[in-house]
Amino acid sequence: MQLPIESLNLLMLNVGYANHNGDWNWQNVSSPFARIYYVTEGNAQIIIEQANSSQKTIITLKPNHLYMIPAYTVHSYQCDSVFSHYYLHVYEGFKKETDIFEYYNFPYEVNAESGELDLFALLLNEYPDFSLPASDPKSYDNTTVFTDYVRRYNDLDLFQKMKIRGLILIFFSHFLKFASKKVWISDDRLLKVLDYIHSHIYDEINLDTLSDKACVTKPYLIRIFKKNFSISPLQYINNKKIEKAQLILITEDLPVKEVAYKLGFNDHSYFIRLFKKLTGRTPLEYRDTMR
Repeated sequence: MQLPIESLNLLMLNVGYANHNGDWNWQNVSSPFARIYYVTEGNAQIIIEQANSSQKTIITLKPNHLYMIPAYTVHSYQCDSVFSHYYLHVYEGFKKETDIFEYYNFPYEVNAESGELDLFALLLNEYPDFSLPASDPKSYDNTTVFTDYVRRYNDLDLFQKMKIRGLILIFFSHFLKFASKKVWISDDRLLKVLDYIHSHIYDEINLDTLSDKACVTKPYLIRIFKKNFSISPLQYINNKKIEKAQLILITEDLPVKEVAYKLGFNDHSYFIRLFKKLTGRTPLEYRDTMR
């Protein structure tokens, strides 16, 4: 099974070109959008925190290579010399479907292909107002600015959105060329389970329903789920609900209690504890940081 291209609801939030000289150093960045970089000069590093692990992946950014950091990936930047790059921020939109990163293991780095500089130049030339006001994520990765960027894209004419989507798909295709399908993708039982989770993320989801969808017993579902995802179904559900909560907190002004209820949590105190456990901050602290 392959992810249908038409299900990719890709929005361009930012595109631009940045020059640095030892000043591209930001810590513990995590955003609801993916980042794509094309390095033209110098070197820098991105340190990625591995989910459910204390291990880190260190990526050295170098010229004539493309890099992609998926949404909600906790990472830091390190740069101590000259470093220049194009950047493209892509948001998959307000949707419930499983996203492309659920289906494939993408490489963080690929060799740049001929013509990609022209694609960046084209986007930057046609949409100069989409460049960032500053490189510090705190200046643009916050409630007000994020909402403005989404609204800005949605206000574009249809032909502009179509053209942008096509260019973004070209960039994604270069990473997809070297991506590998996740093991579970051939298991219809897990496909049904994940489809149900993502289409009912705002509801209370229980194991009885999931095991019925997969036509297996609850113990067996837990066993095959852990084997393929390294976490239990409940942990997966909680991770996805907290990801959605982060998006709601920076795009809506709902009280924390209402955010919890909206995502199917009957106990908002439990929601707050879970949010802090998975993000290191309470919902209010997260919202205040992102404003």
